[in-house]
Amino acid sequence: MENIKIDMIMKNLDSLKIKMTSEEFANFALENELTQQDLDAISKVFDFLAKRKDEASIQMMLKLSKLPLKSPKTFENFNFAEVHGKNTDQLKGLQTLSTLYSHRNIALIGPAGTGKTHIAMAYGYECCQHKLKTYFVKMTELNDMFTEARQYGKTGKLITSLVKPSCLIIDEVGHCVFDKENTRMFFDLVDRRYNKEGPYTMIFTSNKQPSQWKQNFCEDDSLLCALDRIFDDALIFNLRGNSYRGRNCESYSLTTIRGKATNAELSAPIK
Repeated sequence: MENIKIDMIMKNLDSLKIKMTSEEFANFALENELTQQDLDAISKVFDFLAKRKDEASIQMMLKLSKLPLKSPKTFENFNFAEVHGKNTDQLKGLQTLSTLYSHRNIALIGPAGTGKTHIAMAYGYECCQHKLKTYFVKMTELNDMFTEARQYGKTGKLITSLVKPSCLIIDEVGHCVFDKENTRMFFDLVDRRYNKEGPYTMIFTSNKQPSQWKQNFCEDDSLLCALDRIFDDALIFNLRGNSYRGRNCESYSLTTIRGKATNAELSAPIK
């Protein structure tokens, strides 16, 4: 028996959460006089089952993430050729997910249509491909979720659920104002994620600079200082340039004239 083949089988057994030691499998193979051909067949079956399990896990992660699945935003379909600047490599480097393992948050700042949300979603999509829990939410949706949780006495349950994902993406920071109670919940969330174990990161997109974010929270300065924890060790990307939106849009100018039009009206230039 080839040790490499047995190692592959054991790796797949571990992936499938089947408890069996390499010694037990080797004894099983000897007792049943398994040939190399038998081991190849067993290896192929377990390899297929392990891959199918991994794919199912990835699909479940994507479904729970709230990321768009019909037309997913990925690093592969983001045009990095249109990004220029001395820090372009740092932006491309997000694909490695190193910020996740080094516990660094990410802020993508810039006007509408510059690719902020695409990059944030692409990061989340990549996390799902590595079977890491991800959750995408707009700031306005988060505000509503906090308000509803308060109404039904489920604030603790909600915050716990938002602490669990390895990657939490909050889109469009600055599009709403949090009242005092929701502000406290937000900073409780930030604080608990700051002390979270294992790989984690928070990704924010906004058309406002972080120094302006305090305007969207209602609390005293002592509590707002907790906002600094987001940027205690973070990467901030300022994206500038023309909007990607509407690139394939075609615009036509037409004139409608009620009643019977004269030749002069029909030939008049469109304004």
